[in-house]
Amino acid sequence: MQLMLDQISLRAGSQTHLYPMSLSPIPGAMTVLLGVTQAGKTSLMRVMAGLDRPTSGRVLVDGADVTGVPVRRRNVAMVYQQFINYPSMSVYDNIASPLKLRGEADIAGQVQAMAERLHIEHFLKRYPAELSGGQQQRVALARALAKQAPLVLLDEPLVNLDYKLREELRDELDSLFAEGDSTVVYATTEPAEALLLGGYTAVMDAGELLQYGPAAEVFHRPASLRVARVFSDPPMNLFAAQRQEGGIVLQGGVVAARRLPDADGQPAMTAGLRAGAFSTEPGTGRVALPGVVQLAEISGSDTYVHAQTSAGPVVAQLAGVHRYELEDTLTLYFDPASLYAFDAGGQLLTTGSAAGAA
Repeated sequence: MQLMLDQISLRAGSQTHLYPMSLSPIPGAMTVLLGVTQAGKTSLMRVMAGLDRPTSGRVLVDGADVTGVPVRRRNVAMVYQQFINYPSMSVYDNIASPLKLRGEADIAGQVQAMAERLHIEHFLKRYPAELSGGQQQRVALARALAKQAPLVLLDEPLVNLDYKLREELRDELDSLFAEGDSTVVYATTEPAEALLLGGYTAVMDAGELLQYGPAAEVFHRPASLRVARVFSDPPMNLFAAQRQEGGIVLQGGVVAARRLPDADGQPAMTAGLRAGAFSTEPGTGRVALPGVVQLAEISGSDTYVHAQTSAGPVVAQLAGVHRYELEDTLTLYFDPASLYAFDAGGQLLTTGSAAGAA
């Protein structure tokens, strides 16, 4: 199915939820809507589903204009962040409901196969209230898969689950939908989730669609400072900088040799470094950035160090476990090739290397 949003917008009274935008999710693939809370992701999904009619623009499905066609007349499956199932129906009947509506044969066999794919075959006789949150969300996903809809909308479906369950289900989602022909749209606030799910990413902010493309390409080559902010966790370190003949000069006189496109006489810019671009080991060509530790926290196999440097405050994501006390001095190093540069208007001038940006 080819879904196309043609210059759609959405307003409610004086409030604008979506500014004019066009988007055509790649058929048969997963598109991730990435943005902070209230970026417009849910509003966009509601327009896609037919729950809301856009204020302007058109919604096309396989070239046919379906703008204003209600959701009950569209073949769409939706899974929300809340665990929405039919409470008076067993797990078996929840999964079987779309199969019964289609008049399918061998419903029992299909329900059993779907339950096994989502590891809930032991709960078919139970009711949703008897299940954990993760099990309830698996039931909702099984029902969405059983519907075999050409468009599947997943609105932050894992956000209310604990970390372990999120990891487990996220790893399974790609394979669950890879076997079908559905176009899948998945909303999240987490940049790491967009990268892990792969596919394509549409970056949204304050009701605007900022960039759309393959997830890795958008991550490594954000079109603007706004995209870089949304698609970085921890947030990208940003520095006021000047263009000079020798490269980019950060505050405090830190020079990073980098070739830049012509600036048309505009020396001021913003430089950016992702948290993972830093190291505590010097190396050939690396730039030294002395600092003082403000906070150090260990998360899993990484250490996040908040430091005050001559170029400004920095958050560095260092591989391994490092022990620092408050006010300890340290020197961080980075490869100039990992430095991003944005012009005075916030548009990308040059991108960081894949190795330094990862």
